[in-house]
Amino acid sequence: MENTLEAIATNRLLLIFAAIAITGIVLGKVSEIIKVPDVILYLIAGIIIGPAVLNLISIESFPIENNLILTFGSAFILYEGGREVKLKVLNKVKISVGMLATIGVLISTVVVGVFAGKIFNVEIMTALLMGAVIASTDPAALIPVFKQVTIKNKIKQTVVSESAFNDAVGAIIVSTLLGIITSGEFSLGKSAGELLISALGGIVVGVAVGYIFSLLISDKKWGIFHSYAPIMSVLKVALAYEVATLLHGSGYMAVFIAGLIAGNKKIFGLWVPEHDFHSEHLFRESVGALCRMAIFVVLGTQVDLTSLSVYWKESLIVVLVLMFIARPLVVLICTAFDKEAKWKFKERLFMMWVRETGVIPAALSGIIVSMKLPGYEIISSVVFMTILVTLIVQASTTKLVAKKLGVLEEVEELKQVA
Repeated sequence: MENTLEAIATNRLLLIFAAIAITGIVLGKVSEIIKVPDVILYLIAGIIIGPAVLNLISIESFPIENNLILTFGSAFILYEGGREVKLKVLNKVKISVGMLATIGVLISTVVVGVFAGKIFNVEIMTALLMGAVIASTDPAALIPVFKQVTIKNKIKQTVVSESAFNDAVGAIIVSTLLGIITSGEFSLGKSAGELLISALGGIVVGVAVGYIFSLLISDKKWGIFHSYAPIMSVLKVALAYEVATLLHGSGYMAVFIAGLIAGNKKIFGLWVPEHDFHSEHLFRESVGALCRMAIFVVLGTQVDLTSLSVYWKESLIVVLVLMFIARPLVVLICTAFDKEAKWKFKERLFMMWVRETGVIPAALSGIIVSMKLPGYEIISSVVFMTILVTLIVQASTTKLVAKKLGVLEEVEELKQVA
């Protein structure tokens, strides 16, 4: 009997995976035809086939698999984002990235929290928790959009790097606020220590894993596994994330740094044989596409339309505060200190517009909902309203806004024409 139940569960899981893959492939083709970012269609499809509408797929029946899809999918997309960041460019905007990923998250948390407290008439700690959950941007949402829209390198790599680093900061702020709400105690030293350990742990593990694996698939004498380069890329992501997490570091930061090292391996004199490089590249493209499909379809199935139907007006106002008050303040303040980057006003305007929300806030919201803290229904509603609005409105208009502000990469466009 037990074996029969396991077989049924396995078959249902395979059906869910097949449904997600088929949905993703079809909508990916549709997105190419109608010129809309594919992640938007995936999200809408997830809402339709999930419990909120047709109830064809309920990921809640498979919490472990659900967590695996969101965790590994986000990690792999973040790894791919790290590979596209060039250290020479990042070095020029390091002050902006550092400010956006730390001070920026705090500013966003406080601004949104103050407004949310008045809009929902809830206690300030609950309101700040709400602000902290949606304060970080999401690489899993940003990177796929930037793959379809060729933005100037300096802006693209600043925003992608910010989204990689601010996840850890956002998670620490949420953890700190949860501790205050549940125990009534606050320790600045403890919170700062956790953030430092999380950041340093992620960076150290990412550098180590990134370099060692790049060496093992290189054309050097240690590169004995270069013919297994595609498989090693998946193993690299899994190990970087898990080792960093075990050491209380940021898993997401670790995979981003590992990707950063892999994408800049020529600086270390490491090359991958051409045939193996191309096979790895094609493999990573396919895995990345599958992860993108799975993440946003799964996120769509988790949208709670019941909570949204009750609090949608107030939630929408909070999202508008985030988009048009908090984000502009964050960008203006955090880029003002970076004289080396020489930011133009139009570049700042574009960075104000790209701050999509996705996997990490959804995961943090899930933790809060499971704890049944006061106001958890409101927080859930705000989080999913933020995901829906920022993805559907901001992601779909990224190219239009970039064109109007003149921040499209002209060199890339000329190459495509040629």
